[in-house]
Amino acid sequence: MKACIFDLDGTLANTLESMSVSANQVIEPFGYAPLPTENFKYYAGDGARILVERVLRDAGDQDLIHLEEVYQAYSAIFDQDCTYKVTVYDGMEETLEKIKSMGIKLAVLSNKPHAQTKKVISNLFGDELFDWVQGQQEGIEKKPDPSGALAIAKAFGVKPEECMYVGDTNVDMMTGNRAGMFTVGVLWGFRDRKELIEHHAHALAEKPEDLMRLLCCKMN
Repeated sequence: MKACIFDLDGTLANTLESMSVSANQVIEPFGYAPLPTENFKYYAGDGARILVERVLRDAGDQDLIHLEEVYQAYSAIFDQDCTYKVTVYDGMEETLEKIKSMGIKLAVLSNKPHAQTKKVISNLFGDELFDWVQGQQEGIEKKPDPSGALAIAKAFGVKPEECMYVGDTNVDMMTGNRAGMFTVGVLWGFRDRKELIEHHAHALAEKPEDLMRLLCCKMN
């Protein structure tokens, strides 16, 4: 393995409470009751706009009458403070540093808007740890389209099969597999073992430290 590409939400950091607090705050003025934080495990994964659509439908706005207003308000909150109530998973930073010390390139690929992705990673990990940070932006299709992952591999000058793709949802497993990468599902994130296996994870990691073991096995 010569590169590792990581999803952000539910993989590198727990953003669940951040999303739920922000979304519930922006739907309240429209008369909708707050939604349980646990629900956001299934709202997340396909980008901010899809998250807002799922929130509104569950809140009672089946026709998405308030979509544009709520989406703009939700985006504005994240622009102001995109790391509010966001925490890095235990052991993740240490694991990333060990991987980087092995000469392996590190990247982030998220369906979160590009500017927010870069800001979150910078605030949580600084600007030196990751070699590439990519969020959703025009010109690159959202995951599970593999074009973002393949563009990172090309930028690093490595083959797709020399990359380990790490994520916590069905979207991530499809992305990594479609890109032809060694795809690892993490069990500390938003989705369960069953979903990851059904979407053909090549391996599962129960804790960040397991990523080192998987890397070493693939390199031997």
